[in-house]
Amino acid sequence: MKVLKFGGSSVQTPERVRNVIEIVKADKQARVVVCSAFGGVTDQLIGMATLAEQGDSSYKNLFKEIEKRHIDAAKELIEVKRQSSVVAQVKNMLNELEELLEGIFLLKELSKRTLDNIVSFGERFSCYIISEYGKDAGLNAAYLDTRKVIKTNSNFTNAAVDFELTDKLIQTYIAEHPELQVATGFIGSNANGITTTLGRGGSDYTVSIFGAALEATEIEIWTDVDGVMTADPRKVAQAFSVPSLTYEEAMELSHFGAKVIYPPTMVPALKKNVPILIRNTFNPPFKGSVIYNQSSQDDKAVKGITSISNIALLRVQGSGMVGVAGVSARLFGTLAKDNINVILITQASSEHSICFAVKPEDAPAAVNLINIEFANEIQRSEIDKIVAEYSLSIVAIVGENMKKTSGVAGKMFQSLGKNGINISAIAQGSSELNISVVIKKEDEIKALRALHQAFFLSDIKVINVFMVGVGLIGSTLLKQIEEQKSYLLKAYNIDFKVIGLANSKKKIMDANGIQVATWKDALANSPEKMTMEEFMQDMINLNLPNSVFIDNTASGTVADFYKKILSSSISIVTPNKIASSSDYHQYITLKDLAKKHDVVYLYETNVGAALPVISTLRDLVNSGDKIMKIEAVLSGTLSFIFNTFDSTKKFSEVVKDAKLKGFTEPDPREDLSCSDVARKILILTRECGYAMESTDIVIQGFIPENCTKAPSVEEFFAELEKSDAYFEQMRADAEKEGKVLRCIAKFEEGKATIALQAVGKEHSFYQLSGSDNIIAFTTARYPERPLLVKGAGAGAEVTAAGVFADMIRIANYL
Repeated sequence: MKVLKFGGSSVQTPERVRNVIEIVKADKQARVVVCSAFGGVTDQLIGMATLAEQGDSSYKNLFKEIEKRHIDAAKELIEVKRQSSVVAQVKNMLNELEELLEGIFLLKELSKRTLDNIVSFGERFSCYIISEYGKDAGLNAAYLDTRKVIKTNSNFTNAAVDFELTDKLIQTYIAEHPELQVATGFIGSNANGITTTLGRGGSDYTVSIFGAALEATEIEIWTDVDGVMTADPRKVAQAFSVPSLTYEEAMELSHFGAKVIYPPTMVPALKKNVPILIRNTFNPPFKGSVIYNQSSQDDKAVKGITSISNIALLRVQGSGMVGVAGVSARLFGTLAKDNINVILITQASSEHSICFAVKPEDAPAAVNLINIEFANEIQRSEIDKIVAEYSLSIVAIVGENMKKTSGVAGKMFQSLGKNGINISAIAQGSSELNISVVIKKEDEIKALRALHQAFFLSDIKVINVFMVGVGLIGSTLLKQIEEQKSYLLKAYNIDFKVIGLANSKKKIMDANGIQVATWKDALANSPEKMTMEEFMQDMINLNLPNSVFIDNTASGTVADFYKKILSSSISIVTPNKIASSSDYHQYITLKDLAKKHDVVYLYETNVGAALPVISTLRDLVNSGDKIMKIEAVLSGTLSFIFNTFDSTKKFSEVVKDAKLKGFTEPDPREDLSCSDVARKILILTRECGYAMESTDIVIQGFIPENCTKAPSVEEFFAELEKSDAYFEQMRADAEKEGKVLRCIAKFEEGKATIALQAVGKEHSFYQLSGSDNIIAFTTARYPERPLLVKGAGAGAEVTAAGVFADMIRIANYL
């Protein structure tokens, strides 16, 4: 024998009612079907009653809506030949409801007793219509007004059930009525037959009462989700159904905000050991979740993650509490007297403080009651002033297997910490069934997503990417992300989800992810104008876990926002050298902020594009090696120019060719001045631990003054042609000595210089070709034969690949 229940969303429309009846017809074991009011009707009934109490005649408009909805439903569902009698019965109930509302309107008084009577009509309307439609659909169905069988006390709006009497009445009634009973959820009656309601989750409670009284084989609760979910799917898109869980696990999840089932509704079933199945009316083939009184064979430590969105945290502390018996009894006793429910409690082992959570609306009264109760202790400064913190949430992980699994708490706190989520209070019962933390309300969704990934998607690391700069490097990076997506997911369980993109004019942001294959069209068609302030604020407001900001620009304006981004627990990857080569204080501040907020700030591509230059240097320094000298060709442009310059080509022609090939800046003097090389060697000196500024870099320029002072690029090239003989002489002099010209940055004994040097065949830079970079580290461990890093140091493909590699490093860290 089964007892089924269908909620308001399941019976919201006539079409859905038909679907419900099809489900019932397919289940040959169904004996009782409990139904809620049509979706939204209970709220409308309460709204009508409230308006009537206020003397607002607009309640009549709501009444007309309810009247029309139920008569229309009856006409649509019931066969024509039976419609008149069914509609007549619905109208009788509507007349009764209308008289009640008119009385409230005239008296301007709405007691809890009357309110219970008013809201009972929702279930009475729906169940009568559904039972009559069931007959037309071929079921041997009958309408059961549960006020006949569920007996309660007179605590209106939240009545307590007399189980001994109720069980007997249900058993007798079902035995005497063989039809399939379509029973009203949520309602009962007291000893005098006066209507009562069972409070929150009343329809679930009703089916549990029936299931326990009849000792059913199972109770099925049909709702609009695929069972009990690992998290609220509205907050965590990746949430999925839990196949099985214990009553205790379900109780804990429900207590801390899981909406599928309300804790007290399970008690009757728990006592009689009747399994509860949570099924989806809109996905009948799916098996859903089963709740029963036995441990699951599932080896997962955590079954679900849930939350209470808005709570207040009160702190009672003081030296007068230490070792004093009865403080807790007085504290919670005085709250209980005023019916203030305490959601969570935590106490320091020193007995110096007690924290507890209450509903925000209860907090002012709670503070006042505690001040009164402990007035003497507060006056003597034995207890401090009571502190109430607002705008907080509770997030909890739940699972019976936590007590058998080590490291669960550590994993939880690490996941929150790495996402910059601070914990205000922690609570765990001795049963180890639940670990709860109090956090800022604004971090609730971020925490749920981070924990869900840690405990349920731990094999997959989802990294949320926000990218500014989609030019040559940015577009190439997006292409690489798309091409490598399947491989990274399969080989390393890394999933880069692009959430935000921007160029200098427009931006696009989508918390569910941007389709990388069509990003150009999406950005081009975006109505949102780009400002870095707004882009950063959108990124912070989304508050997604494992967020990474990618700056592919060369903009100082973008770099100015790094501090705020890192302070918001968002990692940064950038080929933009400005931040790392600006003043030393800024450089150190950014690194310190990354450490403080447990995020990552990576800029490997600042020097050598994708070459592992900075990471190699860091490894040397961190492992205790002493850097004695760094020599490097750090400009791909200058490398190309001097590798190409020979006796067959004039220097000015080589520079023009480099400009045509896109190797130089629009004004080649920016490259020839070595200012970019200076930024790169400055970064390397800082990575060695030296507090150097850009003014400490000595550049021995090799461009004649007439070239540097030319007023335009065209005139620069004219002056450069005049200087060809000067450059040819330098080249020829080097060639006579068997040497070649190289623009070399050098750091040694705390000094950094950049100069055009002639190097011979014995020098490791002699064989350099194309636009390659080369860096030589002479260290205590590599004194005679320097450690060399060599390869392409420029170009969109290699720079994007370097940024991509840094993103993967962050994924592994997070």
